[in-house]
Amino acid sequence: MDEGARLPRAARAHLPRAVCRTAPEGRAVITIVCLERDAVGARFRAPDLPHRWIEYPATEQADVAERLAGAQVAIINKLRLGEAELAALPDLRMVAVAATGADNIDLAACRARGIVVSNVRGYAVDSVPEHALLLMLALRRRLLDYVADVRAGRWARCENFSFFDHPIVDLAGSTLGIVGHGGLGQGVARLGTAFGMRVLLAERRGAAVPRSGHTAFDEVLAQADVLSLHCPLDDATRGLIGAAELARMRPSAILVNTSRGGLVDEAALADALRAGRLAGAATDVLSAEPPRDGNPLLAPDIPNLIVTPHVAWASAQAMQRLADQVIANIEAYAAGAPRNRLY
Repeated sequence: MDEGARLPRAARAHLPRAVCRTAPEGRAVITIVCLERDAVGARFRAPDLPHRWIEYPATEQADVAERLAGAQVAIINKLRLGEAELAALPDLRMVAVAATGADNIDLAACRARGIVVSNVRGYAVDSVPEHALLLMLALRRRLLDYVADVRAGRWARCENFSFFDHPIVDLAGSTLGIVGHGGLGQGVARLGTAFGMRVLLAERRGAAVPRSGHTAFDEVLAQADVLSLHCPLDDATRGLIGAAELARMRPSAILVNTSRGGLVDEAALADALRAGRLAGAATDVLSAEPPRDGNPLLAPDIPNLIVTPHVAWASAQAMQRLADQVIANIEAYAAGAPRNRLY
């Protein structure tokens, strides 16, 4: 075991480097640097190629270029790789993203330098939809409110066998609007259908005519009892749900976001919940993570709001699939047949 592994996490994060695996002498070696090892709670198997593996439990943004110096392959999760970092890394040939979203990477700059960027796909097709459905159920059945009341002794003091202070609404028979119909959106649609929900797939905002099987974006906002977001964050989707969109939704509706925090105007959502213009909301993501400088959705006075710490993707099975796919992407690149390329 590397000696640094015995140190506390905060100390280990600043180790110069941890060399875990090396290649046989005399063979060409690819240096692979994993900058955010603790961001994935699963084992990375050894790549089937001559390599030198260096990993850091965590990395500060200011240290990215220094730690990747000399590396041919970078494994990153949420750290930013922009023009400034890439310009300082002439040896870099591949970025293996330990995630699906890659809004933290300057893809145009990578393309201009011939750097392959590969992400992981489909690893959370069970985990994220299950978490989204969990949030829907918790909101509609007011789970946290009833749990809090019981813990506060309310049930023990109740004159009746039960109490119904928080209105409960079934998912069955309600309309589920889904924005983004990739693998995760499709998974949520399947679960919603199994629960007896009517599913509407939203067309892209601003599209003149909806595609077959899709409904105009604004119409989905108006009809949905539950609106669930499953699209990537890019220039077209940033701020997708703002004050105007929230105003088009039913006051009895709820919003669920297990995609990216930047899809939602968080201050507008907090205002809508406080004013009763929306019945509830749940988000697994925030615009800045971790929210060290606070966030409008972390205020203690917002009713019927659930915030979870970006764990929808993090079932044990999903994390292992992610780790395995990262290594498979690196092996494919080394074999001259890159896969899961983002351009």
